[in-house]
Amino acid sequence: MTLTMLAFSVMAVGIRMLAGALSIVEILCVRAVFALVILLAVTAARPELRGGLVPRRLGLHAVRSVVHLAAQYGWALSLTLLPLASVFAIEFTTPAWAALLAVVLLGERLTPSRIGVLVLGLLGVLVIVRPGIATFQPAALLVLAAAVGFAIILVMTKMLTATNTTLAILFWLNLLQLPITLAGSGVSFVTRLGLADVPALVAVGVSGVAAHYCFTNAFRAGDATLVVPLDFARLPLIALVGAHFYGEPLDPWVFIGAALILIGIVWNLRAETAARA
Repeated sequence: MTLTMLAFSVMAVGIRMLAGALSIVEILCVRAVFALVILLAVTAARPELRGGLVPRRLGLHAVRSVVHLAAQYGWALSLTLLPLASVFAIEFTTPAWAALLAVVLLGERLTPSRIGVLVLGLLGVLVIVRPGIATFQPAALLVLAAAVGFAIILVMTKMLTATNTTLAILFWLNLLQLPITLAGSGVSFVTRLGLADVPALVAVGVSGVAAHYCFTNAFRAGDATLVVPLDFARLPLIALVGAHFYGEPLDPWVFIGAALILIGIVWNLRAETAARA
């Protein structure tokens, strides 16, 4: 989940860098192409993995791909409309939605420490953003809708890990999304790209695969209600990135909120470790 956090942060910066040259649909098309090239290269180098590409529960793969594409579009668009810290803060209602869905659909338990990390995480988010008139604008509602979509995706991912390999989950996500993004973008946008765009293209493509690979394996190792709250730590990180690269305001409240998030994460991890021991 630490690598997931870093990969999603890199992806956010890459999308910001490409926003002037490409539309959101075109960026998502590039991400899908990069992912498929990487995954096919891996299976070409290691033929024994090819059997892992066979999908099980293809209908669930299809629904997950469509919901993910819609949520990703809303999230990526909001990155061009709101400060990075605000986008990530509103997005971080996702763990709360995901925890509720995991209890209802997966039968997971909400222990005191799991409830605690959700509460402290949301408090940390509120401390950092301190919602006001500037936050509650149409773009903020777009992020909120994306957050609900991401929560649905997380639960679906956990469901798919029971019958599918990580490779299959990644491959079919991008393969099913590619025709949709191509229909919306075409291929002519490639002519607008220059050498200066290559670093951002690579960042979006590689980080997209890395993020999904890491969090899919994290779900394979633990309950969604344990894994998802770890992603709260991405908020203080992206606030620092926004301040350094884009001059977005950074004040002591970011570190106070980050401390609340960290306390919740450490509490939950220690409680889960003690329970397993």
